Amino acid sequence: MRASGSRPKFHPMRTKLNRQQITGFWAAWTGWTLDGMDSVIYALVLAPALTELLPRSGMEVSPARIGYVGSVMFALFLVGWGCSFLWGPIADRFGRTKALAATILVYALFTGASAFAQNIWQLGAFRLLAGIGVGGEWAMAGTYVAEAWPEDRRIMGAGYLQTGYYFGFFVAAALNYTVGARYGWRAMFLCGLLPVIVAVITLFKVQEPPRWKAHEGEAKRSHPLAEIFSARYRKRTLVNAALLSVAIIGLWAGAVYEPAAITTLAKRAGMDGPAAAKMVSLGTAVLSFGTILGCLTVPLFAERLGRKRALALFWMGMMIAIPLAFGWAFYLENGLAPFIGALFLLGFAGGNFTVFSIWLPEQYETRVRATAFAFCTSIGRFLGAGVNFALGAIVLRVGTLGMPIAWTGAAFALGLLIIPFALETKGERLPG
Repeated sequence: MRASGSRPKFHPMRTKLNRQQITGFWAAWTGWTLDGMDSVIYALVLAPALTELLPRSGMEVSPARIGYVGSVMFALFLVGWGCSFLWGPIADRFGRTKALAATILVYALFTGASAFAQNIWQLGAFRLLAGIGVGGEWAMAGTYVAEAWPEDRRIMGAGYLQTGYYFGFFVAAALNYTVGARYGWRAMFLCGLLPVIVAVITLFKVQEPPRWKAHEGEAKRSHPLAEIFSARYRKRTLVNAALLSVAIIGLWAGAVYEPAAITTLAKRAGMDGPAAAKMVSLGTAVLSFGTILGCLTVPLFAERLGRKRALALFWMGMMIAIPLAFGWAFYLENGLAPFIGALFLLGFAGGNFTVFSIWLPEQYETRVRATAFAFCTSIGRFLGAGVNFALGAIVLRVGTLGMPIAWTGAAFALGLLIIPFALETKGERLPG
């Protein structure tokens, strides 16, 4: 049953973290950082990679074709993310750290393999397989931090953890500015092999959370995928999956097309290829900085307003930011600077994903927590894949990516209607 009672508020004298909690957090954070780096590498190298691989695949090279095939590729990546719900039962049965290490290893190996793709079919296969690893890392890292950190620190711990993914954007932008600009897109994918080191360290240095160890026998006897759809959990599982679907559809459409939009605006301003690549790196850094600030702010709003109101507030920001960037700034005659400025707002509101890192673990008991987290964060990726297929077709048909992406902001209006059906957990302790 859910434990009752008020959780200690934020105050200077919080429980001191022990060495294992610190080590485990940094392993999870670094894995999540490199996950973010691997995810955005594809968006950064989309144009040059497809420019080389499309002719090898018997297809013409044009902005519309690159946009269409790029959407299909990203949709395949999201399908891989969707399949990553399988990591949840693995983590509930065999442990958080083992599953965390495995997810990191999978996405690192297949991101590195993308460097050797000879056509778009091989690249698509590698991105699909990398997505299976990338998609599982958030659920594994989020579950670990929620269970390993003290009750009075885990809320901010979720915020700190979520910054890792977007710090990875900085890393990818820096690599693109240096390695990518000089050595090309294949070298960028090779950089994606770096997380292998983190996987090894996680496997041998990080211990399982005591909370999971205390429920290990119970977890191994349970059937978590069935249980999260039992009478007790069914409503919250479906609502959580719907909310994550909205967040993924709304944010990822903007994030994946941000580099292509900046490239278009930079070339419209008369910049050459290397200069445009540097502007992409700058725009990605602005987006990342805004998102990191948003991640650090979300826990304060979640504690003050509650999980539901905090999510609604940040989603209203997304409803403004996406049309502002893609529906307005993208079509200005000199739209590069306004577009990059709008990315900061988009990034800050994009910190809304931190709400789920706090909220999802609070709604499920230990024996099914990782499965619920993985399922709810994965199912929306299948829907996101469908939306990206549709977006790619629309971009190809209308010959512009601005307005089709701008309209994805409407997804958050639907999300605001779903939020009232969710379970509020403000002030409640993590269930046993």
